[in-house]
Amino acid sequence: MPRYQAIKVERDGQVGVITLNRPESLNALSAQLFEEFYEAFDTLDADDETSVIVVTGAGDRAFSAGSDIKEMVRLAQEGLPAPAERFTEHQWCLANSRKPTIGALNGLCYGGGAVMASCLDLRVGCSKTRFRFLAVTYGRLNSTWTLPTLVTLPIAKELLFTGRVVEPEEARQIGLLNRLVEPERVLPEAMELAHTIAGNDQRMVEGAKRLLREDIGAAWRLRFESEKIAIRETLKPNPVQESFRDFIARRGTGS
Repeated sequence: MPRYQAIKVERDGQVGVITLNRPESLNALSAQLFEEFYEAFDTLDADDETSVIVVTGAGDRAFSAGSDIKEMVRLAQEGLPAPAERFTEHQWCLANSRKPTIGALNGLCYGGGAVMASCLDLRVGCSKTRFRFLAVTYGRLNSTWTLPTLVTLPIAKELLFTGRVVEPEEARQIGLLNRLVEPERVLPEAMELAHTIAGNDQRMVEGAKRLLREDIGAAWRLRFESEKIAIRETLKPNPVQESFRDFIARRGTGS
């Protein structure tokens, strides 16, 4: 991995970890951070030795408080697009990644931080984790395609129309958080979850993610047919003897 300044990249076995590393600015999403993040993410997603990608923030206050407003104003004065606009298509790449992704959300997820978190597959948070989908308060728009896949449509409408704060317990109840743990447990919990996923058959994990993603909004019967086709033509499950080798061995020993 190249040297980065606005992020950190680490590996723990089959798990890659990307840390947004601007704690002094609550991990604000600058152009440099976006560029480094998506370069590192794409590299990990393409790496066959990486099975799961965990994304977290440095410090104990924020995953990311959103876009770097000072930089946005400066760029606007220079007639240049905001960083988020330059990297809009990368949001799709993040949500559409081959590898499962987990957010270890150690604090505030505001604005662009909430958008990034909503693109991940799973989210672990704590008492410091709060969401705000702020776009409408600034006369902007985002997350209309991600948020309704995480929470119900009426709740997505409320959060996007109001831009209000979502407290940690509510986030867990409505589906923005998969798990709610103590602050010091956020990254360890995410890593345990990541290693559990990494220990499974990666063809099937990636296949399940692809089917879930591609069939959003499809009729129930079509989703059933898609799964049958994938099993028959692309995923091709292991033979029974191979899949259940340990079980068969235990029965053979009388256990």
